[in-house]
Amino acid sequence: MATPRTAQQLLQSARVAPEIFTLRPDYRALLMVVEGIPPGPSDASSQAMLQEAENHVKDLLSKSPVTEFPHIAAWRDAYKAFGAKPNKTRNSLEALTRRAEAGLPRVNRLTDIYNAISVKHQIPFGGEDLDKYDGPPFLTRATGTEPFQTFSGGEPQVELAAPGEPIWCDDTGITCRRWNWRQGPRTALTDETSRVLFILDALEPLSNEDLTKAADELATALKGLSSDVQVSERIIDTSS
Repeated sequence: MATPRTAQQLLQSARVAPEIFTLRPDYRALLMVVEGIPPGPSDASSQAMLQEAENHVKDLLSKSPVTEFPHIAAWRDAYKAFGAKPNKTRNSLEALTRRAEAGLPRVNRLTDIYNAISVKHQIPFGGEDLDKYDGPPFLTRATGTEPFQTFSGGEPQVELAAPGEPIWCDDTGITCRRWNWRQGPRTALTDETSRVLFILDALEPLSNEDLTKAADELATALKGLSSDVQVSERIIDTSS
């Protein structure tokens, strides 16, 4: 593994390839590094956050179908633009939103918190364990030769990214396929995770104000767990 970087070094070294902005000029990524998080199982507080998110989705569904939620619709269009079929490969926001009516998964306190905020604010979130991360994050479009390590039926499996699909990577390889579809197990959050890189993906009509509001709620929730929690963040867009 490479020499550990400070939060600011990691954030300033992060990059999004120009071809991503060619695909979607309105794309923005809010990257947040959070350190000093006390790990723990799901608890009453994280349970309450999940219930709030579930109730929010039920209210939204009373007004329109999930495919017409503005940010989900934008991501469905983005998936079509790089050749994915959104009914088959749903972005993480849509997948979680569809599960919310029957009940969001309870995983661990950290994952529960960020899943709840993702659904509540209707923004795709990714969470990467920084102690398992290698170098700065970067988002690019796949050539079709990049291996992706995953599991199928409980067994390890290696897939190749599809040509043209956006992939988040570190220096070791792919960490998440199809922008925000499937995270690799190598950097997944666990019960022991205490340092996290969160990635919040945004397209219009979601504003930077709404993006920052979701990040602020996540930071507040995590700082409430311990006075040792430290947060740094950066937004990457076409002007970065």
